[in-house]
Formats: sequence, structure tokens, C-alpha cells
Amino acid sequence: MTSKSPYPLVGQSTPLGPAHSDSVTHPPQRRGLVESPYGGEGTTELTAARDSSHVKGKMEQHTGAAEFNILLATDSYKVTHYKQYPPNTSKVYSYFECREKKTDPTKLRKVKYDKTVFYGLQYILQRYLKGQVVTPEKIQEAKEVYREHFQDDVFNEKGWNYILEKYNGHLPIEIKAVPEGSVIPRGNVLFTVESTDPECYWLTNWVETILVQSWYPITVATNSREQKKILAKYLMETSGSLEGLEYKLHDFGYRGVSSQETAGIGASAHLVNFKGTDTVAGIGVIKKYYGTKDPVPGFSVPAAEHSTITAWGKDHEKDAFEHIIKQFPSVPVSIVSDSYDIYNACEKIWGEDLRSLIEMRSADAPLVVRPDSGNPLDTVLKVLEILGRKFPLVENSKGYKVLPPYIRVIQGDGVDINTLQEIVEGMKEHRWSIENIAFGSGGALLQKLTRDLLNCSFKCSYVVTNGLGVNVFKDPVADPNKRSKKGRLSLHRTPSGDFVTLEEGKGDLEEYGEDLLHTVFRNGKIVKTYTFDDVRDNAKLKESELEDLLL
Repeated sequence: MTSKSPYPLVGQSTPLGPAHSDSVTHPPQRRGLVESPYGGEGTTELTAARDSSHVKGKMEQHTGAAEFNILLATDSYKVTHYKQYPPNTSKVYSYFECREKKTDPTKLRKVKYDKTVFYGLQYILQRYLKGQVVTPEKIQEAKEVYREHFQDDVFNEKGWNYILEKYNGHLPIEIKAVPEGSVIPRGNVLFTVESTDPECYWLTNWVETILVQSWYPITVATNSREQKKILAKYLMETSGSLEGLEYKLHDFGYRGVSSQETAGIGASAHLVNFKGTDTVAGIGVIKKYYGTKDPVPGFSVPAAEHSTITAWGKDHEKDAFEHIIKQFPSVPVSIVSDSYDIYNACEKIWGEDLRSLIEMRSADAPLVVRPDSGNPLDTVLKVLEILGRKFPLVENSKGYKVLPPYIRVIQGDGVDINTLQEIVEGMKEHRWSIENIAFGSGGALLQKLTRDLLNCSFKCSYVVTNGLGVNVFKDPVADPNKRSKKGRLSLHRTPSGDFVTLEEGKGDLEEYGEDLLHTVFRNGKIVKTYTFDDVRDNAKLKESELEDLLL
């Protein structure tokens, strides 16, 4: 597919401006009075000002070279765990999976998420774990922080100095993982972590905290792919083709996420499955941490926001619309049309006043009408009905209605995986082809997700103590879903093409074939990487999946 979609999607406005926290004043602390160097006789000022300056200086000293410190990037209780393992422990081996949760059939979600897209570990390894990540300064910083944090000397200074001296600050661990972009059924191992030095057994689960943050890109990519499956199903059923599928769900999530880094990671995860985004941060993450043969992995189009419409005044909405479409005559342009009355805009302005201008546009440069309020399904159907009366419809080979190629619709309000399903179902029932529409999703795509959605879990399954390897696991009596796996693990394909995780080292037997877990990190070095093109290829919808969708 070329980078230019026949129905590209809408853009968004810039994020809100900076918060005005600096305008808030606080009453000074009265710690004592001294003579002011700026005042006349008897003038005083608060010593709190000097105290504040001193604190600020310390703050700048610590944050000015705000380098990431892996010694401070763990849950507090893990700082004490090196003291808690059995004496003479020399290895800890742990694994990550998206647990297969057995649910009461009466409580099943509409979307089962029975498979997951593995994505994002490479970003974490590249950004946070490779190379010399332990230095004398970082050890000292951690020592000071934890002394105050715990009010006790529990920090493993000796262990970290050992890593610094023996490995020049590189982490003595090995990580094996499935290829990025792999679509793996829930309940299978996705990556394993083990210490490579007997003195550093405790390091395996120290890095759990940062490695498990891969739950986020995995979940975004998985949720995005499930929506791609829905769109593929209804697009095929109502048009007989998958043309334009990669542009049918556009990322509107930049302002709806919690941080700039979240935006970059989440947007890149969505781009595993689609090519439309307004979250520019994702492009940088992909180019820097994965690489791609294309100049950019995501695309957008000129688009209006409410301010560029309302700035003209209510009586000049038509003028605003006309001005904008004339500014972008040869590329797609999306115009939000609900500033005052979406139905009047479609009926009168688009359908009558500016109709001739719209009809002059090509299929490569359509007007994309964007409603942005009301019940999503009801609004979409009514907008399509009005536009269908004002512009000449055709019936496609599947018997569904299609607007002329120079006008399309995008629904970007209230879109999540459930409302998406409802809208495309409703369109099909009313004999509208999915060719007519694209979707934008923001917070639901990048933010309204948790680690529990896919039950992402990191657990120890094997240890070596007193020279003996022991398979370990948890099996909580109150929740069988949380039972963990035992021993060293491997992932294999069965002759039927299914995936199976073998426990207790059984994967070492030749009859099971290749282990799909490959070493990607060892002793501070990244030994295997994947391009974003590899990721997309691994995650693409398979022919068998498309066949199942159409059953």
C-alpha cells in the first residue's frame, strides 16, 4: 500500500499551553529576620528566602544532569530483596506473560483479547538498560536517597559496586524474548530474564519494574489490532476489499495521555497496525529505537479544529469552510462541522452552498466531514443520510451505499473498541459501506488501558540455591488464575501451528523444535534488534484470521 490513503484522516489541534503554576504564590515561612541588603534603615527580609535559594540550588544540582538511574528505577521493596532470598542463592530466573484468565461466561467482555501483540521491549532495552548504566555517582545518589527513604541502611551498595567494578557498570543479565510484533495467544511466555553472575542473583527481579512497563505498548498494540480486525471484517463485508484499511483508525491521543513519553510509546504501538496518526511523538520513537525503510511511519492530513472555525464568528461558518477547503485543494482536508449545527452544516453548507467546490475535488483530495458531538452511532447515520441525499450515491458490488469519492466522513468523538463495533454494525444494518468512513480515537486508544486488561505478569520460576536448580511457582488458593509457571521456559510451534509454552526445561528436548525465545540482551549489550518493518510484518493480519472473521 502506498503512503497516501484514498480516505486519510483528520488531524487535531496543538496541546494546551503550559500550566500557570508559577503564578501561584505561597505565604513565606517566618524563620527569622535579617537586615535586607536592598532596604533602608530598619528594613528586614526573611531568611526563608535564603533557605529557599539553598534548596533550589540542591534541586538544580540533582536534576540539572537528570540522567536516568536504574538504581532508583525499581519498587522500593525490591531494594531489600537481596537480603530475603535463601542463603547461597546464585541464580534467579523469571518470565513475563499475559496470563490467560478464565472468566465466568456470564461476565465475558465483548472483546476477548485472546491474543497479544508483543511490542516495546526493544525500546526499554535501548533507552534504559544497554551500556554502562551503573556509575559511582549513581551508586552514591541511590545510597543517599535510600538511606533517607527507608531511614535505615538497607541499600545493596556492595552488590552495585561489584557490578561497577567487574562489568564496568553493565548489567549481568540475559533476556530472551519472542520477536517484536509477534501475535501470541494469552498464557504463553513472552520473555525471560536471568542473572548471569552468581553474585548478582538479586538483579533479575530488580529490573522487573521497568521491564513490566512493556505492558503498555503491548496493550495499546493489542487493542489497536483488535479494532483493525473489526474494521477488516466490516470493510470486507460491505465493500469486498480491504483498500484503505491502514488509514481507518487514526490516533487522536496526544493530549489525552499522561506524558510526552507515553505519547511516543503509545503512538508507536498503534502504528504497528495502522498508518494514520496525529501523535507526532510516535514517529520519533520508531525512527530512533526501531528504524524503518520509510521516511516516516505515520501520516496525517490538513484538518480544522473548532478555533479555526469559530474564530470567523457564528454567522460566517460557511466562509470559514470555504476558506479552508480552498487552502488545501490538492490534498485531503478534514473539517470539523459541529461548531453550531452539524446537520445544518451537512444539509445547507456542504450540501448546497459549497457543493460545487466539493464536487471539483478528486478522490485523492476528498473533503472529510467530521462530526464531534452527540451519540456516535446516531450522529454518523444521520450525517450519512443527509450527505446521501445531497450528493449522488452509488451502490457497490456488495449492494451497499457509497458516497462519491470526493467526500467522506470521520467520527472522532467517543470512539473506543465497543463504540467502533456498534457504529460499523449500525452502518451495515442501514446498508452503508465502511468505505464511507474512518475513525479517530484518543484517550481510549492510548490512555484508558491498564496492566490488568491483559493480566500482564512477571514471576520467578526457577532458582539455583546451594548449587541445585529448583523449579518454583505460586499457586494462590483464592485465585487459580494467578498460578504461575514452573522452571525454565521455552516457546514452540506445534505441528498444527499453535503455540505452546513448555515448563521445567522440557523445551530442551529436540522433539519440540526451535525455541521461539531469542536472546536480545546479554550483559549490557543488545544482541538482536528488529526494525519497525519487521514488527509490522509480524503483526499483520493473517489470511487465516481474515477467513475466520468472515465466517
